[in-house]
Amino acid sequence: MRVDVVDESASALPEYRLVSIAFEVTRVFEIFETGEREAGGERGERFVLTERAVKLPYVKNYDGVPGDAPSAWAGRFDLSRWRFFLARSDGRVVGAAAVAFDTPAVDMLEGRRDLAVLWDIRVSPEARGQGVGERLFRAAERWALAAGCRELKVETQNINVPACRFYERQGCRLKTVRYGAYPDLPHEIQMLWHKDLMPPTENPS
Repeated sequence: MRVDVVDESASALPEYRLVSIAFEVTRVFEIFETGEREAGGERGERFVLTERAVKLPYVKNYDGVPGDAPSAWAGRFDLSRWRFFLARSDGRVVGAAAVAFDTPAVDMLEGRRDLAVLWDIRVSPEARGQGVGERLFRAAERWALAAGCRELKVETQNINVPACRFYERQGCRLKTVRYGAYPDLPHEIQMLWHKDLMPPTENPS
């Protein structure tokens, strides 16, 4: 599949939201932790992930959660410093990604200007498994690096095994696991992935 990824502003959201983010949950991760518990319900950075089949597969659609769909973002956040990417094949949008940057209302940014959050990444069902997601991730990574960020952060859940495997392949590491992060969804575990965008500074000898 020939895919072109285009850097866009928030004006691209009407097209962006046409890409479905829904997926079928057939497996989940059991998370075994070797680190000591830290403050705030977090644990250390070393985790063992084991897949477990669910008894009754179901469809998860993040856009169905109130306030989470792309059409709601402008009402929740100042998008002026965000960046959006559309992946097109034969003139049709088959994927999209959003990067949040320097936005005080986004808690995941931790008030830092050297951190970007891959807020959303999605690929149309018929285009999945063909490298579209990787193209979008690389575009987001390059943009964040050009913006002066040292790190890229991504949130997902233990019910989204394909996404977790995808982030692993992109060089992300699972840094934080939070239980009870979603009070309305107690069976879901928040997983925060990080990728260093710059090599660590060497100490002078």
